[in-house]
Amino acid sequence: MQLYKSRGFSAFFQDTFSFIKQNGKHYFKHFFIVNGIFLLILMVIGYFITKFYSDFLFSGVLQGGNSNTVFDEYMNENFGFFILLMILFIVVGLVAGLISYSYTAIYLKLYIANHGKNFDTQQIVMAYKQNIGKLFIFLFCGILLGIPLIMVLGIGLFVLAITIIGILLMPILIGAFSLFYNMTLMEYLQQKRGIWDSFGYAWTLMTKKFWAAVGSVGLFYLMAYVVQNIITLIPYLFFMGSLFTTTQEANPNPEEIGASFVIMMLVVFFISFIVGTILNNITQLNQGIVFYSLKEDNENINTKSVIDQIGTSE
Repeated sequence: MQLYKSRGFSAFFQDTFSFIKQNGKHYFKHFFIVNGIFLLILMVIGYFITKFYSDFLFSGVLQGGNSNTVFDEYMNENFGFFILLMILFIVVGLVAGLISYSYTAIYLKLYIANHGKNFDTQQIVMAYKQNIGKLFIFLFCGILLGIPLIMVLGIGLFVLAITIIGILLMPILIGAFSLFYNMTLMEYLQQKRGIWDSFGYAWTLMTKKFWAAVGSVGLFYLMAYVVQNIITLIPYLFFMGSLFTTTQEANPNPEEIGASFVIMMLVVFFISFIVGTILNNITQLNQGIVFYSLKEDNENINTKSVIDQIGTSE
């Protein structure tokens, strides 16, 4: 599948799903190989955070105790562990998030360089090693630029949330923010521009077909949000029904209720984590399709390549 190709709104959708159909098995196989260990670490930390929350909840809050008193006592007893867990989660989360976030950009770059999926995990890992400095520069500069941008995003979301029409436009605003960062990373990894020039170039590309590009990404985020919530809602409703049945008994056992609630929290967390990871990759692939399409519109890379090949054959 040709990535450098001029596309419109409908083609952004069609080619994203076409790419997944043709290369999805190869893409996700290597994604979980490269990111598997980091995802497992995040899931384990998430498990302890979920357990920490459920232990606190059932240490007295749902048993008729005073919530403030219970919270104070619980935090006094587990404060050190909680702080350590949060620091570990933030550090590992940043590293794992950076590796996971940059996977699509690296994969698509190798896809073009190898004229398809003719590469393996070793080449992907090597690409990470070659670009590790750039990835951390992107993370640092992205955070610096993100501070004012997140404030603007927050204000924009707040304004949109006031009206029903505005709520429908919220995914587009989120999509624009996400597309801006993803295109910056993809351009930066081309090794032709500095980080700040890449941010500027990403904005230039976005203005080429702004509504088509941002609208496509926004709708992908909306679809991913709906699908993830529907999937995670199923086990939630199942366990809530079981919990309601248990509480209707003459003498419900608080320990059994607590155990059921913990199981529900963990199941929902793990399902949400896996589903969210897969859907996030799909939205990033869509943004990759948009990036290479807009880059072709701006630079005519594929068109020039075809002309050069014709000249060579003659």
